[in-house]
Amino acid sequence: MEGIGGPDALNGVPARYWHRLDDGRIQCDLCPRDCRLHAGQRGACFVRQRVGDGLVLTTYGRSSGFCIDPIEKKPLNHFHPGSSVFSFGTAGCNLACKFCQNWDISKSRNMDRLMDAAAPDEIAATAAAHRCRSVAFTYNDPVIFAEYAIDTALACHARGLATVAVTAGYISPGPRRDFYAVMDAANVDLKAFTEDFYVHQTGAHLAPVLDTLLYLRHETDVWLEITTLLIPGLNDSDTELAALSRWVADELGRDVPLHFTAFHPDYKLDTLTPTPPATLRRARRIALDAGLAYVYTGNVRDPDGGATRCPACGQIVIARDGYHILAYRLDTTGTCSACGHALAGRFGPFTGAFGPRRVPVHIHRHADP
Repeated sequence: MEGIGGPDALNGVPARYWHRLDDGRIQCDLCPRDCRLHAGQRGACFVRQRVGDGLVLTTYGRSSGFCIDPIEKKPLNHFHPGSSVFSFGTAGCNLACKFCQNWDISKSRNMDRLMDAAAPDEIAATAAAHRCRSVAFTYNDPVIFAEYAIDTALACHARGLATVAVTAGYISPGPRRDFYAVMDAANVDLKAFTEDFYVHQTGAHLAPVLDTLLYLRHETDVWLEITTLLIPGLNDSDTELAALSRWVADELGRDVPLHFTAFHPDYKLDTLTPTPPATLRRARRIALDAGLAYVYTGNVRDPDGGATRCPACGQIVIARDGYHILAYRLDTTGTCSACGHALAGRFGPFTGAFGPRRVPVHIHRHADP
């Protein structure tokens, strides 16, 4: 696959994934919203705009910031555990989540939030210079800046870096093939397991997300983990959690890691109460009872819910306290030191954990590793 950037990439680039309609409008084909645009209009994501007779990605080459994180923060617990990941996002989003915890970025209608500019190879070079194992497209959904993410992923692969998408999975089939063809891992937010929740709390639909999960699991080699943010009274009933867990086990497989994370009041749901730790523990038990091998809790301190256990012998093979890795008992292939069972995931040499640090980074122009 060839990149689409060019000499003017930092000023925005023509977007892919659109077609003209008979009534003169242009339809964006990137995601299931199918936004139909008159001259000058932007899509629901706000960053894909009709200019003349074409569509432009207005945030190509522009970021809301760069930071080095532990890979477990994405969260990915089975993708090179303990490694550092170079993280960045842009602005805007194609969902309208009332509970968005990055709303100042994802709901931004203000391009002045995009303070940092960087071409794809500059990002890859800087990440390599900081000895990161991977680069993550995160903070806001990378689906909406697919062209920028794809070009950056290609640049990362050229330097031996892995790529990670942190996404809600709301993307149409054609773009989905291109996008995930250059991703090595993905954490997909499965925000709930009812259509009612998706419609009323996110302004979207459940089915396209399930389609993305099925596609990733059965038609790609992308390492997949799933996160569900539990919101009290909205998506945390036993019935819904059991249905979600059974679907993951039956349709995706019992070795797909599932993360249940705690909600903190924010954005339009700032009057709700935080998720009680007991709710996370209950959800984890329901998922384990449904047959899932790897179920985690997040956004709370819960060493048991953060530990990776060997599904064959039950030994803790990765002991965690938050983003601290306290013990690591796997070889370079992810094999349990106690019983020889190979855990699901992407593993390699473990040289120590990056830990809970969050390190802001400035892009070095034309940096070399």
